[in-house]
Amino acid sequence: QVHFVESGGGLVQPGGSLNLSCTASKLSLDAYAVAWWRQAPGKEREGVNCIDKSDRITSYRSSVKGRFTISRDNDKNTVTLLMNSLKPEDTAVYYCATMEVCVPVVYLVESWGSGTLVTVST
Repeated sequence: QVHFVESGGGLVQPGGSLNLSCTASKLSLDAYAVAWWRQAPGKEREGVNCIDKSDRITSYRSSVKGRFTISRDNDKNTVTLLMNSLKPEDTAVYYCATMEVCVPVVYLVESWGSGTLVTVST
């Protein structure tokens, strides 16, 4: 059973930054596309961005372009999401997930992390 550990969430003021990390046991993340998804209260889960096996990046949300950066460190078996200039509308539970390819379709996700809460508020 794949076990993801997500970390880095928390409470931050608008305009602040957070760096989310996703590591996995029993799985080498470099063999998969890894995506970050988020789910705000009362809303559907949505894809944020994704890095594929060749490290090509796809951003699914125009609202985060220029503010969120996804990257991977294969030596540490980690995928990170650097979030800058955070806004209250970025408040959500953020999940990492493995996929075969970077397509923002929920049923194509192979494995989900348990999520980390990001709250952007004064």
